Order: sequence, then C-alpha cells, then structure tokens
Amino acid sequence: MSDGAEVKTRRPPASVLRELLDSEASGGLILMAAAVLALLIANSPFADTYLRLLESYAGPLSILHWINDGLMALFFLLVGLEIKRELLDGELSTWSRRVLPGFSAAGGMIVPAIIYLAFNSGAPANLRGWAIPTATDIAFALGVLMLLGPRVPVSLKVFLTALAIIDDLGAVAIIAVFYTDELSLLWLAVAAGIVAALWCMNRAGVVRLAAYLALGALLWIVVLKSGVHATLAGVALALAIPLRRTPGKPDDEHSPLHRLEHGLQPWVAYLVLPVFGFANAGVSLAGMSGGAAFADIPLGIAAGLFIGKQAGVFGFAWAAIRLGWADCPRDASMPQLYGVSVLCGVGFTMSLFIGLLAFPGSPLLQDEVKVGVLVGSLCSGLLGAAILSLARREVAPSSRAG
Repeated sequence: MSDGAEVKTRRPPASVLRELLDSEASGGLILMAAAVLALLIANSPFADTYLRLLESYAGPLSILHWINDGLMALFFLLVGLEIKRELLDGELSTWSRRVLPGFSAAGGMIVPAIIYLAFNSGAPANLRGWAIPTATDIAFALGVLMLLGPRVPVSLKVFLTALAIIDDLGAVAIIAVFYTDELSLLWLAVAAGIVAALWCMNRAGVVRLAAYLALGALLWIVVLKSGVHATLAGVALALAIPLRRTPGKPDDEHSPLHRLEHGLQPWVAYLVLPVFGFANAGVSLAGMSGGAAFADIPLGIAAGLFIGKQAGVFGFAWAAIRLGWADCPRDASMPQLYGVSVLCGVGFTMSLFIGLLAFPGSPLLQDEVKVGVLVGSLCSGLLGAAILSLARREVAPSSRAG
C-alpha cells in the first residue's frame, strides 16, 4: 500500500530549464544589462577597443567566433536536453502539442520572408536578404519571458523554446543552402558518422556521460569545419544523451540527462547568455542617416519581424488549434499566445548574422540591415512584453479538455 502511495505522490525531478524559466528574473536581468552595456559601449569612445577585443584571435578563431559558435553550443545543448525531456514526459509528449510549435515556426518563417520580398521586389540585388527576418533570437526572447516571471505559464515558455529551436534550425538550414559557399560534404559525412555513433551508444545502453561529451566535442569541431553553424552540434548531442525511464514512475534523476542539465544550468544562465548578449548587442549607429530607416531593406526587415512574425506564428497556431490539429498550451489564454507570437519578432543576433552573409561586400546595406533588425526587434520585444503583462492568465477552452 505504501509503495503504491509513493508512486502516486512522487513527482518527476524538476526540469532545470523549467526551474530557470520559473525562477526570479535574475538571469534575464543580467542578460538585458549586458546587452544595454554593449550598445552603450559600441556608441561611445570605447567602441574601437570593444570591436578590437571581439575581433582578436585566440587560437584558430576570433573571440566573437568562440562565443557564438562555442559558448552558444552549450546553451543549445541545455535547450536540446530540455526539448528531449519535454518530448518524452512533458509539454511536448503528445502529438498535438508537438505539432503546435513546429507549425507555428513554419508560419513564422514563411510570412516574414514574403513581406520582405514584397518590400524589395523592385530591387533584385536586395532579394538576397529575404531570410533576415525569419529567425527568432531565442536568448533575448527567453530573457524577456524571464523578466515577466510567473505572469507567463510554463507551457508558453516551453512552447517558445521549442518554436525558437525549430526556427533556429530552419535558419541554419537556410544558411547552409543559400548563404554557404564552401560547404564541405566530407566533413558533413564525418559529422553524420559521429551522430550515428552517439545513437548506437544510446541504443547499446551506454550511460557514461564522459563518453558522450568526448564524442560531442569532436562533433562540434567537425560541424564547425563543415561550414554548418556549429551550435547544431549541441542539439544533436543532446538528443543522444540517455534519459532512463521506468513505466509508471518518474524518470531517474541520476540519469546522464539530468546530471548534465544540472551541471550546465548555472554556467548557461549566468555566464554563457550574458557574454553572448554583450558580444552581439554592440551595434554602432555611427554614420547612419535618418533616411536609412525608410529604405526598402530596413522597412522590409522591420515589417517582417514586427508584422510578419506575429502574423505567421499566431496565424498558423490559431489555425492549427481551430482545425483540431493541436492543443493550446496548458493554462494559457489566446491573448497570451498572441503575446508570445509578437515576442517571436525579436530576431536580433541571427538576423544580424544572416544580414552580414547576405550583403558581405556592402557596408551601406549592412548598416540598413542593422537599422531594420533593431527597429523590428525592439518593437516586437516591447509590444510582446506589454501584451503578456496585461493578458489574463486563464485556460483557453481547447486546453481545458482532459
């Protein structure tokens, strides 16, 4: 009798990312402070020192490259672990809840691209930037949600995390196909072999975390050499980390997945994300004229992020829910879902990165990209935060069932 009671009352070990997202906004405040500090420094007399530091080399890569491809791989590893857990035991454990972020991410990429192309249809040279407004900056979007704290249901934070991951993977695929001139098929084949080895280790019941991490480090190097964004290696590794589960019981809190989650959490929250924000938010506004904001490229990017993202994400999500293909996130109202959809318009880092790839030889067009990304991301962040702050937390009808 006591054993049965224990099974009923025991709860699964708390998810690390869920604890992070439900905690006080300390991590988000540090991230936002780092971004604001970077903007101030980039537009101050210390701008040259800031840029020289980021462009200086430490071994084979620049400091900025180490941050964006190295440190951020750890963040994507942590998020990948959480996504795997949610797919098996949490908010994404049913097909209808898996469909919603994937369907919404597709809408959030298609509609912004169409809007950008509409603004730039008369300038063929500008069309290379069509993918700039298709990406969601997961670090800054989650940072805003951290600031809002318990006002936002955990299910919406998980939804945004899943959507942003799918969105970023789509952006990586776009970069590989449309903006990668020297993609190495040889290194891609080696990466596929390492992923296969990780999968075989998982299937064989290997639980030594060190073995997975060693192969994961090798995978990161190989993916970096392949020309594909190296952060993808973090997600691939996460999906291979074992999560021991027993039917009818919570998953084992001592499994490799849980141990890695708890080891990564403080480093990601208080080091990786703030350093990332500081390195990437420093956009210099020097030399930009007031008319630069009304050129075709910045207008297309700003409209794509601010209008296209919310229309695509919420429109596709609403359609999926109304057609019965998906459920509304648990304990979330439609206004709250709309607020998160608006927040997806914070493109920032990945949008700036794609902009540099789209117009590598034109500083003028790069400046226009920066204006569009800043305006679209800022408007999306402010409006999304305002909607989520004011929206009532009530269960939508489609999420009451069951």
